[in-house]
Amino acid sequence: MDDAEKTAPIAKNLNFPVAINMTQADGDAIGSWWEEKRKIIQPSEFLLSGSGKVMISAYSNGPIGRMDPEETLSLVKYLNDQRA
Repeated sequence: MDDAEKTAPIAKNLNFPVAINMTQADGDAIGSWWEEKRKIIQPSEFLLSGSGKVMISAYSNGPIGRMDPEETLSLVKYLNDQRA
């Protein structure tokens, strides 16, 4: 929802790409909910494997249901343990 200028300080320290200026077509391509009132894609979160395969996805139309970092890390550790 933020523009490139507001996103840059947050994204610069991340080791993954951050999307900006998403369109309704972008949202449709990943199955997201498009909010017509504000013209934004609602949160669409993905946990990817090292090869880029989607392991887990979460879609919400508000703040409830978003991936919690600690819970996600716990899940990643569990999945890695199961693989080993």
